[in-house]
This record gives sequence, C-alpha cells and structure tokens, in this order.
Amino acid sequence: MKLTYDKKQEKHIWLTKLTQFSKHPYFPILLLGFVLILLQVIGSTGVIKPSVLNFLSPVLTRYIVALGFLMLLGYAGLASLGTAGFMGLGAYLVGYLFETAGVSAEMAFIIGLILSLVLGTIVGFISLRIEGMYLAIVTLGLSEILKNFFQNSPLTGGAMGMNLEAGIKFLGTFSSNTLTYNPVYYIIVIFMIVLMIWTINIIKSPTGRAFLSIKNSTSAAQAMGISLLKYRLSAFLLATLFAVTGGMLTMIRSLTAYPATWGIDLSLNVLAAVVIGGTKSIWGVLIGTFIIFGMKDLILVKIPFFQTYKNAHLMFSGALIILVVMFYPGGVIKLFTDLKALVIKGYNKLITVWKEYRYGKDI
Repeated sequence: MKLTYDKKQEKHIWLTKLTQFSKHPYFPILLLGFVLILLQVIGSTGVIKPSVLNFLSPVLTRYIVALGFLMLLGYAGLASLGTAGFMGLGAYLVGYLFETAGVSAEMAFIIGLILSLVLGTIVGFISLRIEGMYLAIVTLGLSEILKNFFQNSPLTGGAMGMNLEAGIKFLGTFSSNTLTYNPVYYIIVIFMIVLMIWTINIIKSPTGRAFLSIKNSTSAAQAMGISLLKYRLSAFLLATLFAVTGGMLTMIRSLTAYPATWGIDLSLNVLAAVVIGGTKSIWGVLIGTFIIFGMKDLILVKIPFFQTYKNAHLMFSGALIILVVMFYPGGVIKLFTDLKALVIKGYNKLITVWKEYRYGKDI
C-alpha cells in the first residue's frame, strides 16, 4: 500500500511540474521550434512536398527581422525604413567575405554582427537629433544609399547580383541549391527560437519598460532619470542586429543576393507584418509575418488575378493595414484574444443555462 501511495504521489508531483512548465513563457516558443524542426524531419521522408517547406525559411528569416522592428517601433516608438538596406548589407557581407576574401562563414557572420552594432550606433545617434517621419526619411535615405552601392559596386556583383555557386558551409552544415531539403533550415529555426526568448526577456526587463516610457513621453521619461541616449541607442542596436542577422541567414540559405531585393518594398512589408500582427506581441508579429510573406506563396499565387498581376499582393497588404488600423489597432493578435474571450464567455453562459435547467434557478 505504501508503495502504491508513493507512486501516486510521485505521479502527482510529476504532473504538477509538467503543468507549471507548460505555463512558462518559454514553453510555447520551444514547442514551436520542435514543431518546425519536426516538419523538416518528416518532410525529408517525402511525406511533405519540398515546395511546402521551402517557403518557410524566408518567412522565418523575415520574422527574425520583424522581431527587431517590434522592439524599435512597438516599444521604443521609433520609425525606420532602412530595414531592407541593413538586411542586404548582411547578405552581401557574408557572400563577399566567404567567396572573395576567403573568410570562413562563421567568422564572416561574427564580423557582420560587429558591423551591425556599429551601424546601429550611428543610426541611434541620428535618432537623438530627429524623430518621427523625419527619422524614417533619414533611414530610408541610408537604405537607398546602400541599395545604390549594391547595384554599382564590383564587390557585390553589381546589377547582376551575387551567387555562391559552390555553396557555403556554416556551423557544420552545407548549404547548396542542389539540396531538396536544406539543413540550414535547422540553424534558422534555432536562431529564431533563441532571439524570440531574448526578445521576451528584453520586453519584460527594465529595458523594455524604459522603451515604453520613452515612447509615451520623452519628457516624462527624462524626468524619471531614463537616459534617451542609452535606450534609443539600445533600440537601434537591437533592430539593426536582428536585420543584419536576418540578411546573413537569408544569404546562407538562398546563396543569392540581388540589389532589387533590398528595396523599400521589403522595408514596408516588414513594417506591415508588425502593424498587422500587433506591435507589442511576438506571436502577433509571427502571424503578421506569415500573412505578409507566407500567404503570397501559399494562397495568392493560386488565384488567377494575382497570377496575372504580379504586384497585386501589395494592394492586398495595403488593404489589410487599413482594416487593422481602423478596426483592430492592436493587431490581428487582439482579434484572437477577443475570440478567445468570446468563446469562454459563451461556454460559461452555456454551463450556467445547463445548471439552471438541471437544478433550477436557485442553485
């Protein structure tokens, strides 16, 4: 009898720990990573078509970039339209250092991260002098300077772009266009999971609260002793770091980079993903990223109208932004929250009606 009791007690303790872990903020993130990796593992057996899985990698790299923009816009309240230029800089930097300079991909990645910090510091200092739409215009100008450099510099292959035909080896995995299932996908998922956890920690830390204070009122934030220099620099450092990281991972995965890719339309799409998903939710931004960058490849390409007019998906994105801003300023994630509350309210009402029917209204 004692042994049976001990087993029951041990089982109860184990279930309690499992329940506590499932409520941890990291649990859904780790679960998402497990599901994404499992999809690739199952896909390698031929159960899932390669075309279905291959669209995930660019979407996930865009999501990494959108996470940085989430902190910049949603929490620090700073606008930037230079995202595409920073991504392109990371992509070309890895390609040039690996292909031409003979530097290992890992070292090129580290150099890219260091350069992103330098670039973020420069833009951060600019944000101390100007803000609002003027800051967006300045960052757009910087992005256009970078794009013009990509188009005309022999270091980047000019208008013909850059192509790593021989492939690239990064963190023990080999990326090549001849592979049906690229193993770099696993590295992208791991990077995404780590950066999601890091983003949550920043948001819930004093740094995240300082970002919000500056966004709400710079005068009040300064009166409370919050340094504009420190936190505006931090916001741009993080956003630039995430953008350059996304660009480098894109290059390692696709092995190609063309100047036209890194235009203002990409920056606006990242902005749209954050606005549509929700400017204060990493899960909302994930939904927004799939809507902006994934729906085109999964759904819109199958509709004749969008097949005829290749750029019509931009109108779709614009219409979504208008609808979200007008009716759901909190983003699509707020819609899911409202639906959840509605379902719970309906369930509770149904239980109450059933109890009144079964036991009478006095119960």
